[in-house]
Amino acid sequence: MEIRHFHYIRTIYEMGSISRAAEKLYISQPSLSQLLKSVEKKVGAPLFDRSLKPLRPTTIGQKYLETAQQIMELDTEFRRYVEDELGCAQGNLVVGSSPFRSTYFLAAFLPKFQAEYPGIRLQLAEHTSKRLEESVLSGDVDLIIATQPVDEDAFSFAELYSEEMVLVLPANHELSKKYHLPQDCHGTLPLLPIGLLKDTPFIQMHSEQKLHQQLLSLCAEAGFVPQIYLQTRSMETALTLASAGLGATLLPMTLLRAFQPETRPCYAALPTRPRRHALVAWRKKAYLSHAARAFIDLLVNYCRDKGDDI
Repeated sequence: MEIRHFHYIRTIYEMGSISRAAEKLYISQPSLSQLLKSVEKKVGAPLFDRSLKPLRPTTIGQKYLETAQQIMELDTEFRRYVEDELGCAQGNLVVGSSPFRSTYFLAAFLPKFQAEYPGIRLQLAEHTSKRLEESVLSGDVDLIIATQPVDEDAFSFAELYSEEMVLVLPANHELSKKYHLPQDCHGTLPLLPIGLLKDTPFIQMHSEQKLHQQLLSLCAEAGFVPQIYLQTRSMETALTLASAGLGATLLPMTLLRAFQPETRPCYAALPTRPRRHALVAWRKKAYLSHAARAFIDLLVNYCRDKGDDI
């Protein structure tokens, strides 16, 4: 069977229906249905239980998907090996990142990478932390820009930089006025215990983002459960909503230095000065092409040279 058939069958599994998979693959539903029937005929058994919605793999279908995943990974590693043998400065590389990292971190680094390795074709895959980790483990993405913690049994990684997490409050919040909190995040910020915000609504990041749990952990350490006004996948949105007076939020200094909403909020540091560490990570034991190794090495050196200016 062709490698693309494995990809098509896996997409049916991921989307839970033939019609939705066909839309994602940009092919017609009848064509995809015919392909599935053809594969099932060669296998000699159904791959999906069609009585269930969403579709679920049969026992044989589950084994097919597992085997297909292994074959696709081997095919990818072989193609990377060939690319390395034919030209060390050539190849394709898929890098996963959150939209935030793409905009405020990779955008500054990628021109340098392109200048040094013009023959490497780069593709960005943007999603939440959870989805990015799933993508690199499935082989759809070569490398991801992630934050700790990551599963060290599943990932290898190189540390890039750390960033302080900062409280953002509306300028008209009583604590902003009482503690004379600045509307500029540069310089030394005054300290504000997060426990003082137990009666303040929070704008929280989505549960697939690690910042979601970091806020809950900090509040739990202070002895309270935060009141969540709403959740968002966008840090810029969280910052803008906090600025507009809808609540407080917890965000990395990297974003706050790079993006200023029209209505300025106030900023405060936490007494514990919590930080999170950014990494470049890849599937453990995966074959790293020259393109991937070049990206990792240049990115690590770039972060080391930039230091606190990231």
